Amino acid sequence: MSERRSDSGRLAKRFSALKAEGRGGLVTFMTAGDPDYEISLEILKGLPAAGADIIEVGMPFSDPMADGPAIQAASLRALKSGMTLAKTLQMVRAFREDDKDTPLILMGYYNPIYSYGNARFLEEARESGVDGLIIVDLPPEEDEELCLPALDAGLNFIRLATPTTDDKRLPKVLSNTSGFVYYVSIMGITGTRSAASADIEAAVARLKRHTDLPVVVGFGIKTPEQAAEVAKAADAAVVGSALVSRIAEGLDGDGKPSTGLARSVLDFVAELAGGVRGARA
Repeated sequence: MSERRSDSGRLAKRFSALKAEGRGGLVTFMTAGDPDYEISLEILKGLPAAGADIIEVGMPFSDPMADGPAIQAASLRALKSGMTLAKTLQMVRAFREDDKDTPLILMGYYNPIYSYGNARFLEEARESGVDGLIIVDLPPEEDEELCLPALDAGLNFIRLATPTTDDKRLPKVLSNTSGFVYYVSIMGITGTRSAASADIEAAVARLKRHTDLPVVVGFGIKTPEQAAEVAKAADAAVVGSALVSRIAEGLDGDGKPSTGLARSVLDFVAELAGGVRGARA
């Protein structure tokens, strides 16, 4: 077990609290700036009260090749509204004005960070209140590029494991991983299919044999019932595409947000949280 571990910080404290409560957590994903900065920030600030235990914030990118149609569309909406990486970090700072405790992870692709400047990005991410990074297109072989500098800067670097990550590959994937392991429960792009509960249970058990880190499961979770099932097997369940789709449904024909869009999204998060909280192990 060679992954980097930290017993301090918001992520470790949150997983310890979840364990003490005897339940899995709810991780929510949203794209920064979708559909615009103001409503995106309203949703972000409302997530903890709605029941999100950990928040993933997507960094908008013009070519999100690992994401399905819903998150691709969200990224494009955000970019069209003028969202940038600098504004994403600004949004995190605004969130931290009111919330010092909820773990917040930035998720996305390496290109915007590289363009921004790695050292500058890591310094500003840490300063703004980011707890960790999930960079989907940087494999372990490229750890010196961003992973190791991120760890040195005090940020968790969270890695993805998939159904095809075999026992030979897994130690490499887990090396330098910190915070938690994100298990992608299906192959393919995000938000298109769901995995069977038995498959998830077996996968989580296998990962637990290789690491002491929490295992978080995502991809394809759309309902409170599905979130509850996953939260029984894993340390937390991630809901992303379903939330992003709620935002899309709240836009009119011109792409303008309807009144109450943020409230509608947060009400859905509350339903998901109710499912997860009712699914005690």
